[in-house]
Amino acid sequence: MSNNLTSIEVIRAGTALRVGRADGSARTVRRIDLARVLGAPKTDAPRFAAAEIDGDRVRLRYADGHSELLAAAYLDEPPEDRRADLVVEDAGLLLTANGPGTGEEGLGLLQHGAVIASGGRVRWVGPSAEVGRAGFDISGAERVRAGGRLVTPGLVDCHVHPLFAGNRASEFGARAAGRSYQEIAQAGGGIQATVQPTRAASFDTHIIQTVARMNRILAAGTTTCEAKSGYDLTVAGELRLLAIALAADALSPLDLSPTLLGAHALPPEYADDRAGYVRAVAEQMVPQVARERLAETVDVYCDDNAFTLAETRQILEAAKREGLALRVHAGQFADLGAAELIAELGGLSADHLEQVSPAGISAMAERGVVAVMLPGACVQLGLPQPPVSALREAGVAMAVATDNNPGTSLCDSLPVQMWLATTHYRMSVPEAWLGVTRHAARALGRKDIGVLAPGARADLLLWNAETPAEIPYHYGANLVDRVIKNGRTVHVRPSTQAAHWAGMA
Repeated sequence: MSNNLTSIEVIRAGTALRVGRADGSARTVRRIDLARVLGAPKTDAPRFAAAEIDGDRVRLRYADGHSELLAAAYLDEPPEDRRADLVVEDAGLLLTANGPGTGEEGLGLLQHGAVIASGGRVRWVGPSAEVGRAGFDISGAERVRAGGRLVTPGLVDCHVHPLFAGNRASEFGARAAGRSYQEIAQAGGGIQATVQPTRAASFDTHIIQTVARMNRILAAGTTTCEAKSGYDLTVAGELRLLAIALAADALSPLDLSPTLLGAHALPPEYADDRAGYVRAVAEQMVPQVARERLAETVDVYCDDNAFTLAETRQILEAAKREGLALRVHAGQFADLGAAELIAELGGLSADHLEQVSPAGISAMAERGVVAVMLPGACVQLGLPQPPVSALREAGVAMAVATDNNPGTSLCDSLPVQMWLATTHYRMSVPEAWLGVTRHAARALGRKDIGVLAPGARADLLLWNAETPAEIPYHYGANLVDRVIKNGRTVHVRPSTQAAHWAGMA
């Protein structure tokens, strides 16, 4: 067996490998990517300590002292050929999210549809009746029959704060008793209440807690999830949180997309030196994140009781100079002009937008900025709804996300957010679906997820439902039957799993 690898190193705190290839390219191989040959990783399993190329094999050494040999081919990209390793067929409706527009046609619905995949990528989409004539060798492929049910892309959660420790349930009770978010924050709650336990928790404790959250999120149908920092608020601590995200990403099938949110709140150490902290974010955090490739995106919370428009500009311009993508928390409580700013700077998204001006909406439409709707936090805080109809009329793409965070929207489920988006924001069912697939992927700067089309990631969901409307309609129930990530089944609903094994007995 020939070996195309030229170099190998251990990265992500021993949870992944960086391999160089003969053509000069390199790729990251996460521990989860080797699950077929090494078994699914556990958070307490020994991590990689060293790796070396040994002929046509790679020797992996672990932190506990043991080692093993692995064929080098497992660390290289699969060859481009016509062999398929996955066929999903017999979908009553296949929702590709790859149609034109943002209405029903945007869902790209295909009756009796099928998907052929190999190497973790979609290779073909078409009618189930044409699978045998699609020109692929499917003799060795896993065949998944949907039995007339709904099949969709894996969901994309584009606004998530999963990197934290501690519990703020008491604040939920306080808000239910009538206290406002601002009152709670001024009394020592809010973001600051999460900072101390987050700083105190060990790296391994964070890994265990983050992977547990990821597994819950995956079971609810999300296959790609953002991971914002923002609950440490020191230079070293924010970088540590992003390193935790990358390590957790290597241990779970759920893909994490790390974002630096160092400008989430003013830390207590800088209570009398706002300018000093803004400089620390712009001149220390941002360059180190870019240099160490800890994230590809920078976000800033621009609002009352957070960061001013001028401070936001200073940080985002620093990020742009480093080649990082830009996002912004905009207008949750007050419109400071962040929508116009993110459009001016060529950013990906403006999130929240309960308060946004017509000029801000126009600027977003002109520059293709995605409006990320966060109905969970909006409803929980009793805020006015964003101007959805104005965004729609202007042609602004709308994503829908959980804003999963310990203070204002502790929710793992995008289908619950779809229900809130359709009932409270009056978004249409197609808008909600595109909001958690194609448009959410745009907010992350990704074109290879959130759709089912040749070349896209083979991330699919089989639902215990027949139509798209059933998912937000039956809110609170988890209708996800099977989760396929990168062409591999990674989660099966327990009752389905039992029936599967019973059928093999």
